[in-house]
Amino acid sequence: MNRSGCQIFNRTFQQEVTMKRIRVSASVFILLMGIVFISPSLGEEQKKPDFSEAIRVIDTWLEAQRDYDHLPSISAAIVTDQDILWSKSYGMADLEKKVPSSPDTIYSICSISKLFTSVAIMQLRDAGKLRLEDLVSDHLPWFNLKQQYPDTGPITIRSLLTHSAGLPRESDYPYWSGPDFPFPTQEQVKAKLGDQKTLYPPSTYFQYSNLGLTLLGEIVAEVSGVSYQQYVLENILKPLQLASTRPELPESLWRGKLSTGYSSLKRDGTRDMLSFFQARGIAPAAGFSSTVEDLASFASWQFRLLEKGGKEILKASTLREMHRVHWVDPDWKTTWGLGFFVREVDGRTMVGHSGGCPGYSSILNIDPQKKQAFIVMINACGASPGKYADGMREILKKAADSSKKEKPAVDLEDYVGLYSAQPWWGETAICPWEGKLAMFGLPAQNPAQGMTLLKHIEGDTFRHLRRDEELGAEVIFERDETGNVVRFWQHSNFQNKIR
Repeated sequence: MNRSGCQIFNRTFQQEVTMKRIRVSASVFILLMGIVFISPSLGEEQKKPDFSEAIRVIDTWLEAQRDYDHLPSISAAIVTDQDILWSKSYGMADLEKKVPSSPDTIYSICSISKLFTSVAIMQLRDAGKLRLEDLVSDHLPWFNLKQQYPDTGPITIRSLLTHSAGLPRESDYPYWSGPDFPFPTQEQVKAKLGDQKTLYPPSTYFQYSNLGLTLLGEIVAEVSGVSYQQYVLENILKPLQLASTRPELPESLWRGKLSTGYSSLKRDGTRDMLSFFQARGIAPAAGFSSTVEDLASFASWQFRLLEKGGKEILKASTLREMHRVHWVDPDWKTTWGLGFFVREVDGRTMVGHSGGCPGYSSILNIDPQKKQAFIVMINACGASPGKYADGMREILKKAADSSKKEKPAVDLEDYVGLYSAQPWWGETAICPWEGKLAMFGLPAQNPAQGMTLLKHIEGDTFRHLRRDEELGAEVIFERDETGNVVRFWQHSNFQNKIR
């Protein structure tokens, strides 16, 4: 081969090598991209907890507690990030009319209204129309509340948001008194303000104040140039597509889509139906109505904004600011953010708000880090929605922490149900749990704390599983002639299966 031929051969060889390298590099790139785009989703799928058994425990518990606590209805929802993991309602929206409740039944959410007022204030702050350190009187010239402590600090927008302004709890009207619940108009609130006086020096103590949040609603109207209701509707509710949330109670839907409110439990175990009310001038603090599903969407918006950043209704940085502690009471136990309660639960930050109005009780608990939220609404006074929200959270936590799922040799569904030894004992619930059976009594303050696990041994025999995983007492299930489980025995005593 001559020199020219060698040069052609070398160029051709180098071109082939280069092409092979390109093909190999492309293959490696595609493979790596596959790992990048496929593996995380597979990993996420593997790590995603299965909460189906936890939901079953929650369902069994809430269904029973509605009866034991004599609640007309209870609606609940659990949110995980952008999804409603579960929602359900129990009982009647109206007892006399026998209207069943559902997850889209509307309730008064009372003080949860304060979150929407707080968001409105922070929107206006971000728009440069007010500052948190502004005096209330800078925006409300008619603010003439008597200051008992003239040598102390100012009453600011920030202090109203954190309930540290030293204001009295209420406007000077008996609107929490029945039977008519005479909530004042905006003009009536203004007319009596000059007759009221501060309870504490500003920025000294936490004093929850519906009057304070009512004044923030007036500031929203004054600064924006439109009514408070119109501002919230156009700038918060419509953009977030919260179609079932209103800055009022829809009277035309009362005793149907809007649940009827009932009193606290009387000594004879009954509740009285309460009159319809409208919060009127106190609406920014206590006038809203909503559903568990709408508040689930409200929570999902917060998770979305915190993760993606940027701006959606609010800046992400502003929402984080609202979720931080801005006030610590001298007792070192009461902490508050900007509109939100901010608490430490199991070493995590929990934010949200609760509400209680004539005939209604509600709560919204949000775990920003876990992207979980728990919503409960009840159409009765004197109820404890926080008990149910905390219980749901702890049951889910117990399920997420459980890692030893077994595969039993029997069908656990044979044993699932409610058992009772009445009239001596209450009820005992049996549910499947990680390849074992979970046993807990009803009524229950918190099934996660009172749950006993039963491990299958042989046949219809199970044994209590101690926390140290040692085996305890036997539980033996008994079947009838058709093969159906009809009772269980433990400690030489039995309970019959009632359903």
